[in-house]
Amino acid sequence: MTSQSSVPPDVVALDDYERHARARLCEQTWAYVASGGADGLTLRWNREAFDAIRLEGRVLADMRGADTSLTFLGERLDFPILLAPVAFQKLVHPEGERASTLGASAAGAWLTVSTQASVTLEEIAQAATRPLMFQLYLQSDRGLTLELVRRAEAAGCRALVVTADASVNGVRNAEQRAGFRLPEGVSAVNLRPSHGPTSRAGPGESPVFKGLLDGAPTWDDIAWLRGETKLPILLKGIMSPDDALRAADLGADGVIVSNHGGRTLDTLPATIEALPRIAERLEGRVPILLDGGIRRGTDVLKALALGADAVMIGRPYLYALAVAGAVGVIHALAILRTELEVAMALTGRARLADIDRSVIWRP
Repeated sequence: MTSQSSVPPDVVALDDYERHARARLCEQTWAYVASGGADGLTLRWNREAFDAIRLEGRVLADMRGADTSLTFLGERLDFPILLAPVAFQKLVHPEGERASTLGASAAGAWLTVSTQASVTLEEIAQAATRPLMFQLYLQSDRGLTLELVRRAEAAGCRALVVTADASVNGVRNAEQRAGFRLPEGVSAVNLRPSHGPTSRAGPGESPVFKGLLDGAPTWDDIAWLRGETKLPILLKGIMSPDDALRAADLGADGVIVSNHGGRTLDTLPATIEALPRIAERLEGRVPILLDGGIRRGTDVLKALALGADAVMIGRPYLYALAVAGAVGVIHALAILRTELEVAMALTGRARLADIDRSVIWRP
């Protein structure tokens, strides 16, 4: 890995950052960052599903006063693109999450700090000039969970993003083949040292069901957490309309349609395929975010048309961080925002409120 601070001249799209990052990162780190669970089918489908959606172009629209701003959790966002939680960012850049935060703030975007960040939450908050959210993995010890929540509150985080779809790790064959291990100097510095759940399986017994699910969170934990903090709670990892409705009923302030970037259960559908049913079931009760597969401004437009209020990106800004540090993060967000504005102009949508399913071409 080499530390960079300038954008290569041939980087004009987010995929260009991925290509340059691949050349800079070692095989083990690349396997961790870029691969999906098992055969990587869901990872691939996240992208292919966006490619399969066509847009309905419109001409001669009045674009005076065009604007990409929105209100999210009571605050104004300049554009509907947030940074998703990504763990261990020091794997790709020496400053890790601090550099991502500087870039996000300069670009005017919100960043979500991972529970497994490789920089302390307090240091990240000190670098931020735009709002942060904190991604929370519910710990088996509720006392440890509350410690993280109180730190997030003290750091000024505007919301908790509770990851619900990783009660156990996915089957990460690419990481296994590459022999990935966290290198010296990279760790989840915001967590107390702990051994976590371990298998208690004897001969012939299930290694997953005998120990690895000890302390796995349930809906009861969401109800408990709702009573312990005034921060808005967004539930991440929602792929089922029934789960989305239950989250709203329990007091969640938003849901994030996500399949964990294809890293947990392989053969889940693409998030953009799951989105419409969830949006229909929720009927606007709470905001909906979507991540997974976003690489172009047209993808953002498609997600908004099918029911999302905003989107989150993960790997794309990590690749930009690996290539050009904070400057890369700024540039990646600028590319995506500009592409969204172009897509809005060429489909005749001056404001986000004008984007609906009529943007999608139907044969």
